[in-house]
Order: sequence, then structure tokens, then C-alpha cells
Amino acid sequence: MRYAPIDRELFIRNRAAFSGSLKPRSVAVFNAGDVAPKSADGVRRFIQQTDMIYLSGIDQEESILVLCPDAAEKKHREVLFIRETSEKIATWEGPKYTQEEARRISGIRTIYWTSQFEGVFRGLALESDCIYLNTNEHPRADVTVETRDGRFLKWCKAAYPLHRYERSAPILHRLRAVKSPIETELIQRACDITEKAFRRVLGAIRPGVWEFEVEAEICHEFLKNRARWPAYEPIIASGPNACILHYVKNDRQMADGDLVLMDFGAEYAHYAADLTRTVPVNGRFSPRQRAVYDAVLRVQRAAIQMLRPGNSLKTYHKAVGAIMERELIHLGLLDPEEVKRQDEHAPLYRTYFMHGTSHHLGLDVHDYGIASRAFEPGMVFTCEPGIYIREEGIGVRIENDVLITDTGPVDLMANIPIEAEEIEFLMAP
Repeated sequence: MRYAPIDRELFIRNRAAFSGSLKPRSVAVFNAGDVAPKSADGVRRFIQQTDMIYLSGIDQEESILVLCPDAAEKKHREVLFIRETSEKIATWEGPKYTQEEARRISGIRTIYWTSQFEGVFRGLALESDCIYLNTNEHPRADVTVETRDGRFLKWCKAAYPLHRYERSAPILHRLRAVKSPIETELIQRACDITEKAFRRVLGAIRPGVWEFEVEAEICHEFLKNRARWPAYEPIIASGPNACILHYVKNDRQMADGDLVLMDFGAEYAHYAADLTRTVPVNGRFSPRQRAVYDAVLRVQRAAIQMLRPGNSLKTYHKAVGAIMERELIHLGLLDPEEVKRQDEHAPLYRTYFMHGTSHHLGLDVHDYGIASRAFEPGMVFTCEPGIYIREEGIGVRIENDVLITDTGPVDLMANIPIEAEEIEFLMAP
């Protein structure tokens, strides 16, 4: 694998926490991600389902994890099923996990081949009253494409119609929101790789360069530093494209006088970084660009200080919105008298700052978490205010990743250049 081995104690502790949250006489099942087809005989690169990583560390297709804390046979309280290899598979696809390798990575003692699943699972299901199934319950999830977990849900309910069924997702949303020190170290490694990519691209940006050329520099640095790939599709948005929040075409030639908004992050050992920086294509901010940039930076710095235990996303976003409102008035974008008369449920600042300030970060870029839950030590959030002025062709977003601790927020991207003066200095010929 590209990344260094992860301490299996992470997966052992995660399974113990999950199993301790189950109702008595329950069994829970987790399936690997799919190998997604293209056309003809093509397939896309395999991406493991993140709950499988969280609970086992196993990064291979056709794997199944079963947790049954009250199983009569102790060896069946944690069972991992992996794809059995063959000489043909080894020749065409390369080696797969041996049972001993899977045992070493996951810390699970009982390893079977996937072909043995139905027989073993039947015994566990018949001694259980409740079956926990895994579904994607992220509020922004697109569940149009059926997953292996989705197909298993249909099969399981048909095969065992009289069992009680429960959802694994609420437990995982509670557990995964708080990162262990091992997870925090992996996120920090992803942030450090992202820093290297940002410093690299500052030397490549200039009028006439294409957005995709900047993307290529980023991906080069990621792969060179053992990241498997970007944690999400990089956004390289120059000029008016910076006002398109999820712009990913990256096919415009950058011009003198443009800003370029770059939103990208490395994925290291399945953990994501999420950075945004906005820089002048010619290496110098215009007075107006600088004014907008500094306003966003002030909002971000104030917002980071609010990422503390006991706060919540609702109160946090409202407070950040009030700060942004003042900055927009100062920039001449909002009229203070109109602001006084605004509908509190449709604040005017959203004309220029229409997205949230923060989201959970971890195995997924928009990671698991419960919106109403108070902030706790160990949670990792992005902090990404922005101002988008379509009529001026100016879009500025600045984003860092922040760990919440008992003693205050810890900026995991504190070493990445952010001050306008430093960016201009690093971009100077």
C-alpha cells in the first residue's frame, strides 16, 4: 500500500465502541464498497466504504465484517470475510490479502473467505433477535446508485423477515465525529501533504496557465508524497468561475488580473484534508481584491476561535453570519438600513456568502456528525468563510482544518501560507 500501516489498535477500539452500543442479542453487518463499472469491460479505481475502514482497516473489495457481541461461540463475535484469491486472480489483478495479513491489519482473529459468509451468518442470525444494517444517512448523500450494503439489505430482509432491524448509521455518526489521536495524526499527515502541494502551485500560477495545469501540479505532489489521490475533485476556479461553489471543470485559461480560488486536499490513509486558498494570478492583489481577501480572513480568524467545546453548529453559524454581515457592509456590498429591516430567516449576507462555514472532516470530506450535537474535544471541522461577488468577478474563500481541544482550537493548517503579503512574496518572480 502507498501509506504507512495504521496501528490496528484504532480498529480494535472502534469495533469495541460500536459493539458496546448495540442492543443485546444483535448482529451487525458491513459490506465493502463496489468496484464501479465504466463501459465495455472497464472499471473505476476501487474506493473502500469508509465504515469498513473505520472498523477494520481492510482496503479490499468483496470484504464483509460481522459483529455479534453475544455470539455463543467467542470466535464469532468478530468475523471478517475476505475474497479468496487464486492463481488466475494473482496473475491478472495481483495479490489479495491472505487470512494472516487481514488478521494483522484488522486485529480480528476469525477470518473466513467471502464464499463462506451465508453459512456462518445464518448461525449468527438465528441466535440473534436484531440485525443492524448499514445505510448512507448523510444529509447530503446521493443514494441513487445502489451499494453492496443496499443490496445486502434487500437480501437480508427477504431471508430473515421476522427479525427486528436497526440502523448502524446513528451509532457511527456519534462515534466517528470524535477522532482519536491516531486519526488526528493521519489527518495532520494529509494536511502536511496538502501544504506541499499549495507551496508547489504558487510557483506555477501566472497569466496564460490553464486551470487544469494547476490541478496537475497538485496531483503530482499528492502522489509523490504517498497520498492515494485527492480527497475530492479539486476546484481550480479562476476569474468568474470562483463564484461557482462546486466548479470542477478546471478548463479555463487564467488571465492577468484574475483571482484563482483553489479548493483541494490530499487523502492519506483514507483520511482527508480540505484546504482553500485564493491567490492573484499575476502575483499581486488589486486594492479591491485585497480588501475582500482581508475581510474573509478576518471572518475566518474569528470563526476559528468559536470552534470550542460546548458551542454548536447552529449558534456558531449564526454568530459567523453576524461577523460576515459587518464585513459586507464595510465593503459597500450591503446597506446597513436594509440590513436592519431584513428577514431574520433570510439574512442579506447570504447574497454573498451562501454556504455554511464548517463541516466535520475525517474519513469523508463531509464526515459523519450530528448537526445538533455540541462541539467536543476530538472533533475536526473545516473553517471556510467566503465572499462571492458575481458582478465583479471576485470570489474569495479561505479554508483551514481545525481540531477542537479542551484548551482551544488547534489549526492543523497553521503552517500553510495565508496572509496576503506572504502569498505575494512567495509568488514573486
